[in-house]
Amino acid sequence: MNKAVQEVNHMGWKTWMALGQALLLSCEVALAAVGENQPAQPWGQDYFPNTPLINQEGQTLRFFDDLIKDKVVAINFIFTTCTDSCPLETARLRQVQKLLGDRVGRDVFFYSISIDPQTDTPEALKHYAEKFKIGPGWQFLTGNKDDITELRQKLGLFIKGVDDGQTKDHNLSLIIGNQSTGRWMKASPMENPYVLADRLGQSLHNWKLASANTNDYASAPTVRQPSVGEQIYRTRCASCHTLGDTEHAGMRNIGPDLLGVTRQRDRAWLTRWIKEPNVMLEEKDPLALQLYEQYNRLAMPNLRLGEVEISALLSYLDEETERLQQQVPITTSQTGS
Repeated sequence: MNKAVQEVNHMGWKTWMALGQALLLSCEVALAAVGENQPAQPWGQDYFPNTPLINQEGQTLRFFDDLIKDKVVAINFIFTTCTDSCPLETARLRQVQKLLGDRVGRDVFFYSISIDPQTDTPEALKHYAEKFKIGPGWQFLTGNKDDITELRQKLGLFIKGVDDGQTKDHNLSLIIGNQSTGRWMKASPMENPYVLADRLGQSLHNWKLASANTNDYASAPTVRQPSVGEQIYRTRCASCHTLGDTEHAGMRNIGPDLLGVTRQRDRAWLTRWIKEPNVMLEEKDPLALQLYEQYNRLAMPNLRLGEVEISALLSYLDEETERLQQQVPITTSQTGS
């Protein structure tokens, strides 16, 4: 395969960001046209309860007056003992926070509210934030369970059965919006972080204005269809892991780099580790415990992947390892050795 084909077939984050911006451009223009004829939005002070909540520092804050009034916000609902969706959501939002930098806490605000306030005390939430190396400007909140349930219902993020363990289907538990304009939207926690950062940092601030961006579809990059394994890596694994990608290591340094992992670990062990890491930790598997201690006692989440998906993921990691290692130049000293 020649170099030009390799460059098209292996897009980096910059290409994903360019594609996301092109898609957002069309959305912004359409929303601006629609917004001029829309009545005032109903989600104001009369809609939201002014629920008292307590953040990880022990401060009491009111939901409407202190947290969302006249602000651009990202809100999700988690619980710190969650072993699957919540860690992935937190890791992905951590990437978005790093992209937005010091704007978080200044003109964009992140709130993670616990649905298990009996367990998630302010101290527990602070410890959770520290494990993920969360930067300033992101508040983790707890409070009265009935009040929090009402908030989830008002925001359209209440899923029956999550609280009592009847279902684990709470992946879609993120909403972003601008309270002053009434512009709200649900977002996938597995969203490309560049797209989500652009929505929070740009389009939600100026959604009624025509975009000055002159990009069009003619200048959009050529997009290939990623393999199943690559899709799984980008949507599930890339929140915490890099794959030989030193440029973005600061965004995804929660877990180990995965370059060469299929050659360093037994495939059967890797398959089970991806399938049921929580069980392996409970069984005190030596390698699982070693990784748990090495990476800030942050447990690998259960991705709920099947055998076919895990096989596709491992094949992708193996192929990427082969491709990237072939690109490393051989020095004289390496040749001599």
